Amino acid sequence: MKFKYKAKTQEGEMQIGFVEAGDRDSAANILAGHNLFILSIESAEGKSWFENIASYFGRVKRKDMVIFARQLATLLEARLPLNAALRTLYAQTRQPVLREAIFQVAEDIDAGLSFSQAMDRQGDVFPSFYVEMVRAAEITGNLNEVAGFLADYTEKEGILASKASSALIYPGIIVGLFIVVGFIMVTFVFPQLLPIFQQSNVQLPIYTQVLLSSGTFLGKWWLLVLVVLVGLVILALDYARTPEGRAMVDDAKIKLPLLNKVFLPLTISRFSNAAVLLVHGGIPVAQALEVMGHMVGNVLYRDILHEIAEKVRQGRLLSQSIEEYPEYFPPLVAQMVAVGETTGKIEQIFIRLGNFYSREADTVTNNLVDLIQPLLMVVIGVMVGLLFAAIIIPLYKLTSSFGS
Repeated sequence: MKFKYKAKTQEGEMQIGFVEAGDRDSAANILAGHNLFILSIESAEGKSWFENIASYFGRVKRKDMVIFARQLATLLEARLPLNAALRTLYAQTRQPVLREAIFQVAEDIDAGLSFSQAMDRQGDVFPSFYVEMVRAAEITGNLNEVAGFLADYTEKEGILASKASSALIYPGIIVGLFIVVGFIMVTFVFPQLLPIFQQSNVQLPIYTQVLLSSGTFLGKWWLLVLVVLVGLVILALDYARTPEGRAMVDDAKIKLPLLNKVFLPLTISRFSNAAVLLVHGGIPVAQALEVMGHMVGNVLYRDILHEIAEKVRQGRLLSQSIEEYPEYFPPLVAQMVAVGETTGKIEQIFIRLGNFYSREADTVTNNLVDLIQPLLMVVIGVMVGLLFAAIIIPLYKLTSSFGS
């Protein structure tokens, strides 16, 4: 079997790679024999579709993560030691997957791992954003502030997602019903009318011919079509989990006209908030940029921030480097950062940028939610009209021919 591992050398350098072994323990022994300190090790063979479905239903919900981060921040603010705080959270948590993850994190910390390393080993539960934020907090020493920020940020994202999902429930039901009724009409009802039209020599419009031909095909092969569609969805989801697929999805979030209205301000907001924490902790700008690359949750920004960090190390100003990526950083960001560099108030500038783009993301999301419902209703109305016009018009011609 092939296993993917993440480990550190004795000099503290990070290593990520693959190792062949009979099982997980054997892979761990091989890595330990090379004097590597293992952070995580998992099978690279890929999960089966059944395991993916099971893991989806057993996943930790956003609400559980908000409660975890909020309670952790409260316990740390009360000066409770980290391990004691985790033991307390373990006793209070009811979600079984999260509860087990908290227990494993506490055990790994007792074994000598840092908090971020222990969380990284539970990557199925704790998002990489959480891990990198905690890693930054370990550098800056403000773990309780980071825990509070994670709770606020996760709660805010949860509110936005809840608004969107609530607004889409009614249109989703309507769309689903339309698809079911349309499939039944096209596949089983409309083809019954074809012999009538053929016997009467009625000239059918082109869209009616296409509709009836599609119905005849679906009537014979609907099961095959269904299997193919499900297979394509599964392949698309699996591809989205690969590095290439994730890069394509992240690129679409930033460049597609509608998606970028939401995801661009969200990403800039996350970038700015992370910058505030790191700059406040006294982290050098170049190093902070490297850390932020892992915190923004977008692989393209990770690479871009790495390039910007290299330019800053070479003596370029941060604002000048940001200006070279207008697709990913609006002009306002570079201009505000330039003001911060001139006045020496870069931290306050990032605070303002974070607040501004956070409000912009809220506004755009609310506007889109208000727009989606009537837009879907119009689209469905047009589709229903076309569906029935394809049959009603030939029927009208048929009755007219009988009348003459």
